[in-house]
Amino acid sequence: MTSILLPAGRALAEYRLRGAPGPLPARREPARSRRAYAAAHVVADPLATADPALAPAVDWEATLAFRHHLWDLGLGVADAMDTAQRGMGLPPALVRELITRSCREAVARGAAIVCGAGTDDLPAAEFVTIAAIKESYLRQCEWVENAGGQVVLMASRALCRAARSADDYLEVYSAVIEAVSGPVILHWLGEMFDPALAGYWGSADLDEATGTVMELVTRHPAKIDGVKLSLLDAGRERDLRRRFPAGVRMFTGDDFDYPELIKGDGQATSDALLGVFAAIAPLAAEGLHRLDAGDTEGYDGVMGPTVPLARAIFEAPTYHYKTGIVFLAYLRGLQDHFTMLGGHQGARSIGHLARLFRLADEAGLIGDADLAVRRMLPVLAASGIDGRSAG
Repeated sequence: MTSILLPAGRALAEYRLRGAPGPLPARREPARSRRAYAAAHVVADPLATADPALAPAVDWEATLAFRHHLWDLGLGVADAMDTAQRGMGLPPALVRELITRSCREAVARGAAIVCGAGTDDLPAAEFVTIAAIKESYLRQCEWVENAGGQVVLMASRALCRAARSADDYLEVYSAVIEAVSGPVILHWLGEMFDPALAGYWGSADLDEATGTVMELVTRHPAKIDGVKLSLLDAGRERDLRRRFPAGVRMFTGDDFDYPELIKGDGQATSDALLGVFAAIAPLAAEGLHRLDAGDTEGYDGVMGPTVPLARAIFEAPTYHYKTGIVFLAYLRGLQDHFTMLGGHQGARSIGHLARLFRLADEAGLIGDADLAVRRMLPVLAASGIDGRSAG
């Protein structure tokens, strides 16, 4: 049995890996009963010699290979979202290149892809007009649609700064929704994911904000495919999805309560557009196929053990969840290093990473325990910890 010494508080304790109970699936057909997208990260180029904060560099081969891993499992890819470090290291020029490259790959294999369109090509620290915000949204929507992707209208920091009331949000979103070719997915991203979005939709009162979202949805039901809700509020998600017009979907972005929200409550269900699905992709694919077969007990058995891992990845400060996503991709052999744009691999403590290691194993996500240990040892060593176990 493979073991390693891991931090446990201020001491070290031997941890014996269980490993996955059986082979993790590498290929699956897309699920039939739910639409499911995994929000994918970008892989940094560790050999780039430029400053990683001022001139971030992407390893395109590894980045696209990770997307093929998700497509092989039957999951759709949600690209150029906040998981890809938009606003935290990925500049607009690389956003556009990511959209172009990923959509090209998706179209070539007939795979599902949605891509974020935002306003992050506007000056970050300056006030901009409502007209400029509309133009930025439309420019980025054009990037996505010309590349062959479906648009996810991301929350805009610029709009949050410039808007004076809910009417400004309704004006901007309505103009964009009417201008794009296909139906869009709206993304309501809570301030726990991005503090700069506090008071989005024109109010800090979530009931008032929900009313604004519902007004937008009821104005444009034919042009809104669904809403991705990332508030970590399962009750609000259940209430909102019951109120949607027919044909408008709820895409859960709740990385805490996703299993029960996807399974449904007897009245409505949620589809999925989740960052955590990139971390647990083989288990998510297996769980969705159990749900397709009507095996809710099997679904719970696969998905339930992933929840403690997800809650740890997304614990406060939630916006650093990307570090956990990349760390698990490294542990599982899906990329060759634990390096992130802007040095964000250092955003979580070694104790946090040790907990993710344990929880990933307990969830049944570690298919190659020896590889995981070999990769964890240098991470520990960088913090002055010798993880080699006498056992």
